[in-house]
Amino acid sequence: MNYETVIGLEVHAELKTNTKIYCGCINEFGGEPNTHTCPICSGMPGTLPVLNKRVVDFAIKAGLAMNCSITQYSKQDRKNYFYPDLPKAYQISQFDLPLCQNGYVDIVVNGETKRIGITRIHIEEDAGKLVHDDYANCSIADYNRCGVPLIEIVSEPDLRSPEEAHVFLETLKTILEYTEVSDCKMQEGSLRCDVNLSLRPEGQKEFGTRCEMKNINSFRAAVRSMEYEQKRQTEVLSNGGIINQETRRWDDVKGESIVMRTKEDAQDYRYFPEPDLLPMIISDEWIEEIRSTIPELPEQRKSRYISEFGLPEYDAFLLTSSKKTADYFDETVSLGASPKAVSNWMMGDIAKFINDKELEAGDIPFAPAQLKALIDLIEKGTISNSAAKKVLAEMFAQPEEPEKIVERLGLSQVSDEGALMAMVQEVLAQNPQSIVDYKAGKDRALGFLMGQIMRVSKGKANPQVINQMLKEALDKA
Repeated sequence: MNYETVIGLEVHAELKTNTKIYCGCINEFGGEPNTHTCPICSGMPGTLPVLNKRVVDFAIKAGLAMNCSITQYSKQDRKNYFYPDLPKAYQISQFDLPLCQNGYVDIVVNGETKRIGITRIHIEEDAGKLVHDDYANCSIADYNRCGVPLIEIVSEPDLRSPEEAHVFLETLKTILEYTEVSDCKMQEGSLRCDVNLSLRPEGQKEFGTRCEMKNINSFRAAVRSMEYEQKRQTEVLSNGGIINQETRRWDDVKGESIVMRTKEDAQDYRYFPEPDLLPMIISDEWIEEIRSTIPELPEQRKSRYISEFGLPEYDAFLLTSSKKTADYFDETVSLGASPKAVSNWMMGDIAKFINDKELEAGDIPFAPAQLKALIDLIEKGTISNSAAKKVLAEMFAQPEEPEKIVERLGLSQVSDEGALMAMVQEVLAQNPQSIVDYKAGKDRALGFLMGQIMRVSKGKANPQVINQMLKEALDKA
């Protein structure tokens, strides 16, 4: 039997606020264990939380960017469960009245656009972290992360493959970066997801029994976990077994998931309204004030690059996939550089350097003005494209004005006609057979002679000027 995969994602994003959600402790990654804590976020009896308004602003901003309706009467709830990283033995979250509901995000997979529903976006506090010390044979609780503000973005079960889920995650990450509500640093746990996956026979409307895999902190791991779960469930069903609803832990090193516990339902958490926090009343004015701060989003920016700059859709998609990259591109173009030239450099040699040096997208060590200056040197004929690549390598190694690098390395093109003509005559004298071949219509002869002249000039001859002079000389020969 053939099965259809059904995937829904729960994406947790840490919000980029200065302080935590219910107290004044710094919201910052790292630090010695239990140094970013206070009686409130460490769950001391008798303490009272105070909601950080900035958290609500950011959640609404993310919701609007994902086409959600904003719940104008909302509240917070206690989600009760016992675990050592949760000192209060409950998490303040939202249950039946999330801040944002019924949104959507459009993704593009294999050239086709698909709309993925967003069920809800709600705010909640993060839990702490258990550090397992094999040497001392113990586990230590670090509560620095307790109270870090989160939004949880819950998708509809609209995804049908790991590939679609990957594109959806990339799209969400880009939106969160563009709106600047989260830094999305997955290596620091700022963005992580839970995967819900089930199978159903092709053509069946009812969903199968789903399994959830928790706290996956890289897109690669998410895709691998979904591919593994697809295969596991297919084998179980094909052998006449049944899928049990359960929570599984993904082990990325072993490339497999293991059962953690039987999946809980909402009643297992004994949700009830948080008595220490007032309901949230969100006015129309508040919503519109936040809406006015939403920048040009990736899809809008991509459309502008295509219509305004004439870039191919592929180029525009890659440039807008990172806000830093798109901002760098825009600033360079605003200085007067050719959009296509900037795009070619950013997607080609610059992207290769970033990958090779394992930098973050957009972390280019030189300013847009310096890239514009490099492009100007090429367009003026001061340097060749091959010389420009050498200049770029130097700019990555030690940011410096391109003109100074050209001067220091002696990379200026030779455009003096007298000097170039001497080179042309020398090469033609040394290669009479190539003249015969050219006269016989063999195009390769011209390319060979061009190569010889560039060798004689040590790559400094202006290829445009040389090409013209060489053709004229051959026609007269």
